Amino acid sequence: PKTIEMTRRYDKLSFPGAFTPTEILTAWQAGADVVKIFPSDFTGPEYFRAVLRPLPQIRLMPTGGVDLQTAGAYLKAGACAIGALASLMPPKMLEHGDFD
Repeated sequence: PKTIEMTRRYDKLSFPGAFTPTEILTAWQAGADVVKIFPSDFTGPEYFRAVLRPLPQIRLMPTGGVDLQTAGAYLKAGACAIGALASLMPPKMLEHGDFD
């Protein structure tokens, strides 16, 4: 909550990570713009559907294990964005500056 408060103070976006429904709701009530769910490969798109049924106002973003094959399923399940750096940009590509 203190980190979210600081981002609000400086008019920045806040994307705290959470896992359980209690953590997700706590982050949202503290003022998070989007709550990152990590690791999403452990939970899957069905978890997003389950969490969003009683909490449709919360904006969720999967991170960790999301790739081009699963991104669409997360979006259909209610994700507002996708965090998929490692699957789209493997560490070797980043190390070598291979952005093509």
